[in-house]
Amino acid sequence: MIKHTYLFALALAGMTGTLNAADLAEIKESGTLRVAVANEIPYGYMDMNGKAAGAGPEVAKLVAAKLGVKQIEWITTNFSSLIPGLQADRFDMVAAEMAILPDRCKQVLFSEPNTSYGEGLLVAAGNPKEIHAYGDFAKNKDLKVAIMSGADQLEMMQALGVPEGNIVMIASNADAISTVSTGRADAYAATGLTASGLAGQSDKVEIAGKFTDPMIDGEEVRSWGGFAFASGNEELRDAVNEALAEVKKSPEWTETVTGYGFTQADVEGSTAHTAAELCGA
Repeated sequence: MIKHTYLFALALAGMTGTLNAADLAEIKESGTLRVAVANEIPYGYMDMNGKAAGAGPEVAKLVAAKLGVKQIEWITTNFSSLIPGLQADRFDMVAAEMAILPDRCKQVLFSEPNTSYGEGLLVAAGNPKEIHAYGDFAKNKDLKVAIMSGADQLEMMQALGVPEGNIVMIASNADAISTVSTGRADAYAATGLTASGLAGQSDKVEIAGKFTDPMIDGEEVRSWGGFAFASGNEELRDAVNEALAEVKKSPEWTETVTGYGFTQADVEGSTAHTAAELCGA
């Protein structure tokens, strides 16, 4: 893989002032692309050495190389601050494998899908409440489920009829283990990859076995993640799409995403829908 020098910058949701979103010509002239991640393993995060890692950043590096961008300035923020950050021009692109959803498409632009992934649940060790599906929280009003602020699992729970009072919002994935292990919530709803990664960090929690994928409006739920851009920055989005199409034809792309836990089904599923279809166009 082509190596570049990467800079790390910390962006706080409450920072004052805005930066102008650079168009493609400005990015190529400066040689720098500002890319945001939400510190979510395995989607996009900064590792212990301050290097960007995860499926989104690693593919973003391949895309940037094809665009002739010499440097990426990495910016970390909470997941719920990614879209506001784009709207405030604090970065040029998001590489968090954010699910492409109609409501989000009204706020920002999305590339074509880079990955696809299913759902999962993090539960207390031994799964004492025998929770195996998102629908369990609608059937049993005594169960509480934790969800990360800004995550699309909230819409799923609402669609399934889970009472608002049974939903516990947390700031980040980092809070999930303690939230579940202490009983503040009976489970944490996230993608299967996220739940599995968290389960590997503590013997107090585990991934829910015999998990049943949620069915909403008669369809099994699966998400498609892509890169996001500020509205009006179609030129950059289109250039990334062109480069991404080339990257996805290479063995390096498959090796990259599967190296972060995505399955062959996830790889093949990434081409099942276009961004326009996912946006409801």
